[in-house]
Amino acid sequence: QVQLVESGGGLVQAGGSLRLSCAASGSIFSINAMGWYRQAPGKQRDLVALIRSGGRAIYADSVKGRFTISRDNAKNTISLQMNSLRPEDTAVYYCYADRWGNSNWGQGTQVTVSS
Repeated sequence: QVQLVESGGGLVQAGGSLRLSCAASGSIFSINAMGWYRQAPGKQRDLVALIRSGGRAIYADSVKGRFTISRDNAKNTISLQMNSLRPEDTAVYYCYADRWGNSNWGQGTQVTVSS
């Protein structure tokens, strides 16, 4: 079992920046991909960004060029730098880790972007 703890959410004005972090603990060996999903009220949970153990990252089209995901394998952490935030980025952001095909989730952190 992998435990994931997010931090860094909050309230920001449109155009501003936030940085989310996620720390993994527990059975962290053989974690493959880690990343971020988000879920707005009344909507499904969608992928924001994903980074594999080798460092290759993928992004949702809506955040390309604005968000950057990074991973520190030595510290078992990932971060999401979010710039040029928009009101439509408002959601609960969840940290995700894939280990041997099993999905692990954090408790979520709220990001609110005011217009």
